[in-house]
Amino acid sequence: MSATNHPTSRRDFLCRAGTGLGAVALNALLQDVARADSAGAMPVIDPLNPFAPRRPHFRPRAKSVIFLFMVGGPSQVDTFDYKPELQKLNGKPVPAAIRKALEATKHANVFHGCKDELMGSPYQWSQHGQSGMWVSDLMPRVARHVDDLCFIHSLQADSNNHAPASYQLHTGDIRSGKASLGSWITYGLGSESQNLPGYVTLFDAGPLGGAANYANGFLPAAFQPTRLRDLGTPVLDLLPPTEFADGQRASLDLIRDLNLKHRAARPAFTDFDARIASYELAYRMQAAALEVGDLNGEPAYMRAAYGVDDADKRTASFARKCLLARRLVARGVRFVQVYDMPDKDGWDAHGNLRGNHDPRARWTDRAVAALLDDLKQQGLLDETLVIWASEFGRTPMMQGDKGRQHNAAGFTIWLAGGGTRPGVRIGATDDIGLMAVDRPLPMMDLHATILHALGLRHEDLFFKANGRQERLTGIAGGAKLIEGILA
Repeated sequence: MSATNHPTSRRDFLCRAGTGLGAVALNALLQDVARADSAGAMPVIDPLNPFAPRRPHFRPRAKSVIFLFMVGGPSQVDTFDYKPELQKLNGKPVPAAIRKALEATKHANVFHGCKDELMGSPYQWSQHGQSGMWVSDLMPRVARHVDDLCFIHSLQADSNNHAPASYQLHTGDIRSGKASLGSWITYGLGSESQNLPGYVTLFDAGPLGGAANYANGFLPAAFQPTRLRDLGTPVLDLLPPTEFADGQRASLDLIRDLNLKHRAARPAFTDFDARIASYELAYRMQAAALEVGDLNGEPAYMRAAYGVDDADKRTASFARKCLLARRLVARGVRFVQVYDMPDKDGWDAHGNLRGNHDPRARWTDRAVAALLDDLKQQGLLDETLVIWASEFGRTPMMQGDKGRQHNAAGFTIWLAGGGTRPGVRIGATDDIGLMAVDRPLPMMDLHATILHALGLRHEDLFFKANGRQERLTGIAGGAKLIEGILA
């Protein structure tokens, strides 16, 4: 019998099987490395066209974002987080078990400055939609849209102070100097509009903590936002004086050539790239920005729905911002940040809750509901992620004269459109609405989920700054997607 016909020994079999399995394992490992190399690369940015559209990591659910930021901390137990037990315990101390549970956490300082006296919501509550969501009568128009909304009732912040918590929701860090969500998204994806900024902010007084909330941080200067005005010319000094208009293109070409020569000797100084790109964008914006900012072209019924011509100036102001946000995303702008801050206080109701919350709800409820209606009617809601949020909520305990203290231990935000599941609730606070007890969620998980809706893996979206990989979601492996939000 020849050698090739000898039966295989047990030793030969194990040797050959081990070799084969090793090859399979090596092949899988090399494929993982290849995937990591391709996925982990920083986006390739054309410095002279930084908002050119870039491919997402995978098929996105949303193409754009409208972030409605309610500055100052609206009370979750007076808007969207109904707590019948709080109503029953009105005027009584915080239950001992709830106090003990919260004092064992990093949120123990939520009791500071509060009376040990629960204050039931002064608003009436009712169920709405097929989903039966409870909403107070503070938000009657938004209440009609609950079947379009995905509520998160268990978000937590790491700070109980306005600016740090606001920085964290905007940038992922309680410290200032980091890159904002809008900057990260336009860095990763660019924009579908080449005649308008990829990232726009709309505000009057601006958020608590200032520009560090919406700035580009360590990302290239091109990814800072452009502030548009909702009245008059959208961008100040956008148009040249009449006598210089004819020679504007030639002047810009000369400036561009001079900047390129200066830049050639300084390749690492990206501010020159941003300056050249901003000049070109400003030139293209002269027609596009004037057109998008002209709300007079909207039908009368649409203006009325938003409240653009309302006699209350603050209602009309927020209405213009929301309508402008829809017009911007319809034209391909990637990220629109809308602040409702008309003054220095916002929703910061340390005293006289109703005196603070009633007018602010009146200024915003109508336009937010109209925005959701409008996006749906225009066929834009499926591809536009709408976020309604603040830096934290407020306590169920009374502070001062019928006010409420800051509360970062558990609060409510909602999302709509952009591939989110409508008519669902994620997480829950305790019986009095003080602390998240069911699925407490850090802000990094919210950020990871928002990026995922846009087709971006949060761990693969990074920027090398000062020798380290910076991410919106922090150190790799720290954040995870929130289950149940995306359809």
